[in-house]
Amino acid sequence: MAEIAEEANLGNAQSTVEETIKAPVDVKYTQLFIDGTFVDALSGKTFPTVDPRTGELIALVAEADAHDVDRAVKAARKAFDVGPWPRMTGYERGCVLFKFASLIEQHSEELAALETLDNGKPFKQALYVNDLAIKYVRSHAGWADKISGQTMKIDGPYHAYTLYEPIGVVGQITPWNFPTYMFLTKVVAALVCGNTVVVKPAEQTPLPALFCVKIASDAGVPAGVINVVPGYGPSAGAAVACHMDVDKVINLYWLFQVLQLCTPCFRWVDTRDCM
Repeated sequence: MAEIAEEANLGNAQSTVEETIKAPVDVKYTQLFIDGTFVDALSGKTFPTVDPRTGELIALVAEADAHDVDRAVKAARKAFDVGPWPRMTGYERGCVLFKFASLIEQHSEELAALETLDNGKPFKQALYVNDLAIKYVRSHAGWADKISGQTMKIDGPYHAYTLYEPIGVVGQITPWNFPTYMFLTKVVAALVCGNTVVVKPAEQTPLPALFCVKIASDAGVPAGVINVVPGYGPSAGAAVACHMDVDKVINLYWLFQVLQLCTPCFRWVDTRDCM
């Protein structure tokens, strides 16, 4: 009897392990997000994003290339040069970002389930980390109307002061391991100062970024302020890093490869020439 019970328990354990867990989430957004709208890639190409547990296809996602990145950068540049976002008061930007945090919080379980599906992270861990990201967004939203320069006493009859200004269009390349957290923290850090962004999420985990940017739009972030261009590093990522109308590029986890790609875009300067 003990042997039969043991075999039955073993069989139950095996069936439990082999059972495929279905994530309770629908994949809603698979296109590029440019200038406030979901659009297909100009080439019409897509690439697969798969469930890392099973290798099964989750969805086909629009594949951006240099032409799509150029569209996104132009939208971000226009939003920065003539759009309302950099011209809002810090208080107004903060209100939008507080609303963004609240909407993310309302969708936190759906977003965590989406990250679990696309990334493979345990649901509870995704929920916990995303909660940290929401706190980060709220923290930065509170800083929006508190960014200020300094006045300094210097020798002579002079007046010295510093003034912090947004830098412009920020290109952001985010990794696969914490897709929601990295997207929210990097994007909000740029937005709170009045910048606009073009984000190339990791090709392994593009879905959370596309979900978050839709929520940002619903929260009132103007068109062109956040643009998301999923694709591969050598095409979309390199185009973001090398685009001459991008004022700053951050979060380059493979710095040497990016420098190698971008070397033709740079003019190397001897620092002694600047003295």
